[in-house]
Amino acid sequence: MRAVRTRREAEGEVHWDRFAQQMASMARDLLAQESVDATLRRITASATELVDGCDAAGILVLQDKRVETLAPTDQLVVDSDQLQARLGEGPCFDAAHSAQGERVFRIGDLTAQRSRWPAYAPQAHALGVGSMMGFLLFTDDEDLGALNFYSRKPGAFTEASEMAGWLLASHAAIAFSSARTHAQMEHAVATRHVIGEAMGILMGSHHITEEQAFDVLRRYSQENNVKLREVARLVCERGTLS
Repeated sequence: MRAVRTRREAEGEVHWDRFAQQMASMARDLLAQESVDATLRRITASATELVDGCDAAGILVLQDKRVETLAPTDQLVVDSDQLQARLGEGPCFDAAHSAQGERVFRIGDLTAQRSRWPAYAPQAHALGVGSMMGFLLFTDDEDLGALNFYSRKPGAFTEASEMAGWLLASHAAIAFSSARTHAQMEHAVATRHVIGEAMGILMGSHHITEEQAFDVLRRYSQENNVKLREVARLVCERGTLS
């Protein structure tokens, strides 16, 4: 066993020690964000701050075969995602499409990928994309999208960049899922409160029971194809449905 470490090994340890401290700070910061959007913006900002070679980052999600870009740090991310959506091919598109099973990709030189993505690769290169890297954001319960890293230079992402990106994506998936669950719970509580207030108004103005008041809201919602929460909001604003 060697007794003396090389200079590169010592520098590597310092780099990863500093990175670990930055990741710990970032993880605490993610949990302190007040909304899902704020959480996502912090994730992509962290990508450009912590991952060597990263010029821009964004999160691509597929909803009913529709591509959506979340928290892009640069227009390049939006342009690339829209290009992939229009062509129906590309690395980020593949990573976000969990059915294809690709959870990590690192592309050193996009121009060398023309056989895999013959339409996307040359057009993305024309946009200014040199190299790319992406990670599926997933938990045990669901796939959330793909966190994607862009560089305008070929060969920008190394094995160390990939490891850093994977660690960031692991934290990001948990924070994204937690923030979304919290937002859904807040929305559910707010919805119940509005519906309860509307029922109280109808009960008082029409001298009906709680069950009858809810039935009035439900029937109006179904007959007019309006969400129940929106119907309740109208009652709270107007004091009636008529």
